[in-house]
Formats: sequence, C-alpha cells, structure tokens
Amino acid sequence: MRPRRETAIAQRPGTPPGPRPVAAPVEYAVAVDRYLADATLGEASRRVYRISLTGWAWALVGQRAPRGTGRRGAAPPVVPLALLDGAEAGHRLAAALADRGAQADPRTVNRELSALRSAVGWWQDQGWISGDPTAGLRHLPGQAAPVPALTGGQVSDLFRVQATLREHAFWRLLYDSGAHVDEVLGLDAWRLDLVHGTAPAGRQPRGSHWIRWRASTGELLGLLLAGRSAGPVFLTDRKAPARAARADVCPFTGRARMSYRRAAEIFGTATRPLDPAGRGWTLGQLRQAGLEARTG
Repeated sequence: MRPRRETAIAQRPGTPPGPRPVAAPVEYAVAVDRYLADATLGEASRRVYRISLTGWAWALVGQRAPRGTGRRGAAPPVVPLALLDGAEAGHRLAAALADRGAQADPRTVNRELSALRSAVGWWQDQGWISGDPTAGLRHLPGQAAPVPALTGGQVSDLFRVQATLREHAFWRLLYDSGAHVDEVLGLDAWRLDLVHGTAPAGRQPRGSHWIRWRASTGELLGLLLAGRSAGPVFLTDRKAPARAARADVCPFTGRARMSYRRAAEIFGTATRPLDPAGRGWTLGQLRQAGLEARTG
C-alpha cells in the first residue's frame, strides 16, 4: 500500500500570527480517518460509520460498489477529496443512492447517507471542501417512525426515580442538551466548563457543536467528578479491560468510559416500572423530550 499524501498549507503574507490551519488531506480515505478520530462515537458506531463512508468511495469516482458479502472486504478506490467539490459529485452520489436503495432496506441506506452528511459537514468546518455534494439528496421513504418523546409528566417521574448520581447526571445532561447519546457519553472531564455550563461535543471546539446544560445539572456533574480533571465523565463500575483505548480510561480510577449499550440497558431497567407496557423507555425518547422542551 503506497503512503497517503497530504498537502501543506502555507501562511499567507500579511496574515496575523495565530494557529496554523490543519493541512487538508489529499485523499478521501484520510479525511474519513480524521473525521472518525474527532467524532464522539462508541467503537461499534465508529465501525458502522467507517463501513458506510468507505462505501461512498466508489460512487465518487463513478463506479458501482461491490454487492453482497463482498462489499465489506473489497478494497475501495483511491479518491481525491477534491472530487467532493466537483460538479459531478452530487449526480454520482444521487445515482449511487438510488442504486443502493434497490438492494438494501431504507433504514440502512438512510443511515449511510446520514453518516456521509455528518462527515461532509465536518470537512466543511475544517475548510477542506467548500461545497456540499449531499445537499440535493433525500432520505428514502419507508424509514422507521420518529421516536416518540417522553411527556413532561414522564420526565418528572423519571427524575424522581431512585438511581445513582451517575445516572441522574447523565439523564439530566441528555435532557438539557438534546445532544446525541454518543456525544454525551464521549465527554471528557477536562473539557467541561462547569462555571458556564458548556462543553464542545467533538474533540475540537467549534461554535456550532457545543453541549449546554442548566445550573442544577452542573451541580450534579461537579459532584460526580469530585475533583477528577481528566478521563471520561461517565464511567463504568468496573476496571477497564487491558484492550481499552487510553482515551476511554480514567487515569485516577482505572475505570472505562460507559458504553451506549450499558447506558441504554440501565435506563430501560430503571424506567420499566414507569412504563405501562412494562418494556421501559429509551434514551432516544428522553433526548427527544429535551429537544421539544427547548423548541416548545
């Protein structure tokens, strides 16, 4: 495999001194790596995103992606990132979307499109591309019904449930911010501004990607951290396995970052007595309730 190339960005004459911009990668695959390194995703979600983003590489050079079981193991073509700013990019992606829709269920295709849109938005934020080749694309019909939000009464009942400080801090932060669950679980202690109630959602501060919370939630977060200045905010109850990534382990306790699966499991169990159907509620319902409360 030949080494991947990256361009260098020179400082313009007369530009005031300051942080130099990050060099834009030449290849789409490198841009995907950079995006996933910044995204606050769990390992399972990161793997799904990588598969989805890799699948669009064929479309960008006007080729049809391999089908069936051979799709995951196939080596993608080398794609210059600049092709995303080309006049043909949107047409090629639209054709690939239609082709993909004929062979996969709408939920899978729509998830793949959402992954590409998220990456494109991040690359635009970095100044690596100027256009959005996904702008004219639409999700396929037939996707699942929207997640029903918890009612105000259900949210009040939830916050009276007997649960640990970690759970209540997590639930309230998810409700206050309306952020994605992976973004909240991906927070690190050193990035929280407890005085102003804010934290960047990604690993690089960007004004449009901030998580915000109320003062009462900030008090819970301060108690939960108890002076911890590094490591994940929300930790498991057990020591991290030896294979855990360093960024996902608390240097003070040795415990690992809590996973989406475990957080959802705890939430479902805690809310089962509140659910007339006996199934328990989902974190998506709580997040949706927070979003509706902010816009209502």
